[in-house]
Amino acid sequence: QVQLVESGGGLVQAGGSLRLSCAASGRTFRRYTMGWFRQAPGKERDFVATIRWSGDTTYYADSVKGRFTISRDNPNTVYLQMNSLRPDDTAVYYCAGGGTLRGLRGSDYDDWGQGTQVTVSS
Repeated sequence: QVQLVESGGGLVQAGGSLRLSCAASGRTFRRYTMGWFRQAPGKERDFVATIRWSGDTTYYADSVKGRFTISRDNPNTVYLQMNSLRPDDTAVYYCAGGGTLRGLRGSDYDDWGQGTQVTVSS
């Protein structure tokens, strides 16, 4: 059984930065695309970013392009560097993993973390 564990969330002022990490465990990960989603209070879960298993292809939501960077340094760990944070980035951020090619939708993923809270104050 796969486990995804996020870390790095917290409280930050607008304009600040945070780096989220997600570590996967439980089996050998090959061709494992990983992504980040977020869910603000009272809203649906939204796609944020995804990175293919090869690490050479990434996709971002328009709302975070130029501010967030997704990366991975091994098949089991993915990062989300978040710069120039805004109050509307406040949400629970979830890590996801699966054998999808692109991973722009939640249904593309098989595995999910428990989420980490990011709060941006104005």
